[in-house]
Amino acid sequence: MNRTRVLTGITTTGTPHLGNYAGAIRPAIAASRREDVDAFFFMADYHALIKSDDPARIARSRLEIAASWLACGLDPERVTFYRQSDIPEIPELTWLLTCVTAKGLLNRAHAYKAAVDRNVETGEDPDAGVTAGLYMYPVLMAADILAFDAHKVPVGRDQIQHLEMARDIAQRFNHIYGQDFFVLPEVQIEEQVATLPGLDGRKMSKSYDNTIPLFSGGKKALREAVMRIVTDSRLPGEPKDPDEASLFTLFRAFAGEAETASFRSALESGLSWGEAKQALFELLEGQIAPMRERYEALIAQPAHIEEILREGARKARAIATPKMARLRDAVGLGSHAAIAGVADAAKPRGDKPPRLASFRDDEGRFRFRLFAGDGEELLLSRAFDDPKAAGVAQKRLKQLGAAAAVVQLKPASLLLELDGDAVGSTPEYADEQARDQALGRLREALDQLASAV
Repeated sequence: MNRTRVLTGITTTGTPHLGNYAGAIRPAIAASRREDVDAFFFMADYHALIKSDDPARIARSRLEIAASWLACGLDPERVTFYRQSDIPEIPELTWLLTCVTAKGLLNRAHAYKAAVDRNVETGEDPDAGVTAGLYMYPVLMAADILAFDAHKVPVGRDQIQHLEMARDIAQRFNHIYGQDFFVLPEVQIEEQVATLPGLDGRKMSKSYDNTIPLFSGGKKALREAVMRIVTDSRLPGEPKDPDEASLFTLFRAFAGEAETASFRSALESGLSWGEAKQALFELLEGQIAPMRERYEALIAQPAHIEEILREGARKARAIATPKMARLRDAVGLGSHAAIAGVADAAKPRGDKPPRLASFRDDEGRFRFRLFAGDGEELLLSRAFDDPKAAGVAQKRLKQLGAAAAVVQLKPASLLLELDGDAVGSTPEYADEQARDQALGRLREALDQLASAV
């Protein structure tokens, strides 16, 4: 069975709350149990340094979050569970990727742009308070993913851009060094992920100080939080509207269909808010108590958690270490024998097929290049606003080849048209003879692409 490698990053600042459990932990653990999934989970403690300079907080959070995921059912025997900081190949790969990443790409990252915009609005220097860590965050995230050739990465919508940047960086590296060194990761958005309301009805978030604790504070803290949930002023006996009540939304996220239907009916029949809160508390406590017991046992044995994470790092490094050795050879940092082998492999070979390579230009638009088997660039596409449109053009070229592509002669270069639309152009050539030779090579490459489909 071909297994899909799914890589999930876990933020290591703060303590997990009920919203984290329903929205991220529970669905991720459920997905990791599928037979067709090769699940990787890593604690993003390098990333945490961007947000916090409190070492005690970082250390405590790493312990609490590892214990939380394990208590909630993450099986370290089934998945690869490790700390980012235990994989030295990740910062090394970050540097290799940094050296091929355009500054213009990083300038467009949402987090960096937002920080700059805030500074400009307040009259500060645009880069005031902006660390290189914040600026380079997308490259470190790309290394997290590319080191393990992850096929899919579950992220929130605010992280989609970072996945696209990881793909861009991988494609750029592949193009420069002439091989497909990296799998291009795909974003995985869970449309039905639960977003729970907090105590005040807004999204449950530490930023709003409206969270319901998952394990911290025990049973007492859970009950106290549930009893603080804001409700309307309807009295006992008055019908309540479940669809307008955050308390019902919370109940539904943890109950089965029959139990949810019964709770809805009770609210509509005038169940008091106090009784409704007690019912929610009992539902939550019934599910959380066994996990809390496991959590408290794990927290009391930090050496056991350490052993689990180190074994996860060993499994992860069994993949990352040989991959980095190959990448070092590719960029010329391997042993002398390996470098000689890379040099020999880089020599033109007539039996290599032509290939298309996608990338994003400095303006953020989507392009592709066509290379001959010996690495010569034959065509640069026009810029597309939509990556799908660029993909459609590539697919059309592969389907039709030179027979359907009209190549117009220009004074020093060639312009390729497909179905009446301009697709791209060749480099400029010194004279007509060189241009005509390029025309023959271009047509041959296009036909080879078509025949390979």
